[in-house]
Amino acid sequence: MKQFINAKEDLVTEAIQGALRTAGGRLARLDGFPHIKVVVRTDWDKSKVALVSGGGSGHEPSHAGFVGRGLLTAAVCGDVFASPSVDAVLAGILAVSGKAGCLLIVKNYTGDRLNFGLAAERARAFGIKVRMVIVDDDVALPDLPQPRGVAGTLFVHKIAGHLAEAGADLDTVANAAQAVIDNVVSIGMSLDTCTIPGSPKEDRIGAGMAELGLGIHGEAGIEQVQFEGARHAMSLVVGKLAPRAGKGPYVALLNNLGGATPLEMSVLAEELARSEIGGQIRWMIGPAPLMTSLDMRGFSVSLLSVSPVQEEALRSAVAPGAWPGMQGFGDVDVRPLPDGLSPIQPLPSKHAGNAALLAKCCTLMIGAEAALNALDAKSGDGDTGSTLSTAARALVASTDRLPLADLTQLYRAIGLELSQTMGGSSGVLLAIFFSAAGDASANGAGPVEALKAGLARVQQVGGAQVGDRTMIDALAPALDALPQGVAAAAAAARAGADATAQITKAKAGRASYISEASLAGHNDPGAEAVALLFEGL
Repeated sequence: MKQFINAKEDLVTEAIQGALRTAGGRLARLDGFPHIKVVVRTDWDKSKVALVSGGGSGHEPSHAGFVGRGLLTAAVCGDVFASPSVDAVLAGILAVSGKAGCLLIVKNYTGDRLNFGLAAERARAFGIKVRMVIVDDDVALPDLPQPRGVAGTLFVHKIAGHLAEAGADLDTVANAAQAVIDNVVSIGMSLDTCTIPGSPKEDRIGAGMAELGLGIHGEAGIEQVQFEGARHAMSLVVGKLAPRAGKGPYVALLNNLGGATPLEMSVLAEELARSEIGGQIRWMIGPAPLMTSLDMRGFSVSLLSVSPVQEEALRSAVAPGAWPGMQGFGDVDVRPLPDGLSPIQPLPSKHAGNAALLAKCCTLMIGAEAALNALDAKSGDGDTGSTLSTAARALVASTDRLPLADLTQLYRAIGLELSQTMGGSSGVLLAIFFSAAGDASANGAGPVEALKAGLARVQQVGGAQVGDRTMIDALAPALDALPQGVAAAAAAARAGADATAQITKAKAGRASYISEASLAGHNDPGAEAVALLFEGL
């Protein structure tokens, strides 16, 4: 797999260098590359308890991204998914620790426990007060004697960091950290494994499946489950967390494991709110990439049954920009539409023939979603099928509210519905099409002439003509042939759609931004949708 790296041996050191160049002078590194990779605060005076954490790289922004006022004092970075050496950890401790001492925050992996533990012993021999806490928040394997430390570690960083910044002594900071560890639970889910630089990708998770409870180093989860959408995924995650979480109220940390899009993460936040524990979640951290697993296309949820003192610590401001802060998690504030935009609902009426025709058209568009998306991906952004099917589903849902027996009002109602539910330029153009058809019908035009009036208005507003490689290439000839019957219209639409494959210079629409080589041999997806519609009638 292609990645924006040079040599895998230099990946971590080059990444640290790049991060430090954009840190505004707040961070520095120790002079120990490549074996000692330690990021430290530049504003640290050793008068307070130092917080040192770290582990293998590949979890960014953890841990170097959380070095700064209110969070970590130093981060000790290993190679990708590999614990840092004892010397590297010791260097970090010695660089930032003063009389107040040092707290090591360690995720519960064997390499981290051993290397950080031995470094702590050696630091004590230097006369430094050191305490170490082990985070074991992963509930994926409930019978495991040594649960893994995952994203719940960030609660420990934040609460301990707040107390250390406020001047609390080592025992107070360490005991508070342990109290968090005793009450935090986490679990993750992913649709794909991560890509370790320089290694072949492990395709362990099959098509249509998701893995529940996998580790942040790509370790296999407790089970693979059928993926049935975001709601089902979140319900499985919450089902594992709820029995192990405290009584609440909770702070939830919604973590992007690296490869999920912001849109997906927002959907998951909504599903967390709708879940069985949604009402007990008072605060949210994220959704954001916080403790990632390279490019893993997944998420994790961490829950902390929080006290008022811990709430205060989690709310406090910090310097690192990677920390998203904690926000209230509650009801959605819905305001009324401005005057004039609230839709005027038409008087519903029944008409079996029109209802059947509308249902058939919508079914055709929903069924063609994948094929039209695939076609659009060759000459656009791959969403024509989704846009049309979304509109079709909205029309199906609104059928009982439509004036089916009044063709004039039906055209206008469809146009209004599409203007509200169908995105992109297609939604606007089709809303104009049906609105203009309704106006023509109100002035006495028959069905075909009304639809032609709608087409003329679309051409006037959108500027596209036959030959410009748009849906007009199929719609115009279809409407011209419609007086001879649906079969004639379908044949004309098909001929028009197929002709677009030979038009390599689009003059309108998104295809006008695409190279001629990309367009050659592929029907315009809008024209293809029109052809499929008439052929299915």
